[in-house]
Amino acid sequence: MKHVSKSIVLTYYIALGVNEWPWPTRLSTNELKEIIENFDDEELAMFVAGLIDGDGSIRFKGTAFVIITTCKACPKRIIDVLKEVIVRRFGIVGSINSYETEDALTFNDEDAVRLLRRVVKYIHHPLRRLRAELILALYDGRISPEELEELYKIIKYERGRDDVKRNRGLEVLAQAAPQTHTHGDKQPIKRN
Repeated sequence: MKHVSKSIVLTYYIALGVNEWPWPTRLSTNELKEIIENFDDEELAMFVAGLIDGDGSIRFKGTAFVIITTCKACPKRIIDVLKEVIVRRFGIVGSINSYETEDALTFNDEDAVRLLRRVVKYIHHPLRRLRAELILALYDGRISPEELEELYKIIKYERGRDDVKRNRGLEVLAQAAPQTHTHGDKQPIKRN
């Protein structure tokens, strides 16, 4: 980068015809079920973690909740199949709830904790992973309910409100940066 005076951006795309796409785009319920059922336990855990990372949430409101949602316009067959496979393979029972704009596969209390134990190592979303770790720490007795409440406040947010991941990226980054000073006068940083 030392000798580069101007940066460039390279963008490309691959155009495939509809008949050339190698993966199925519209699976029947039986095809979807067959794919999910052919996962071994670890692959199923990774798949569920991916759904939680994308269209899921992990919450604590007096008890643990793990929720995987699909939009109303999408067929809810994936959560129907998922519910069936998870209960058969892991013995973890969820329920499907229907809301105005989405359907949700919900696990709560001990079932949510058992599911989190299976999938936590594959969750990549930072806030969801942190929530899962905090909930497991509570249920394992490593932290008290009061400690969970205090730590959970930091990562809790409401839709439409300012939170740790929206509109405050620079502030969060500055707070997370090392706060070391090795020489010279300690001058405060002026903020505009």
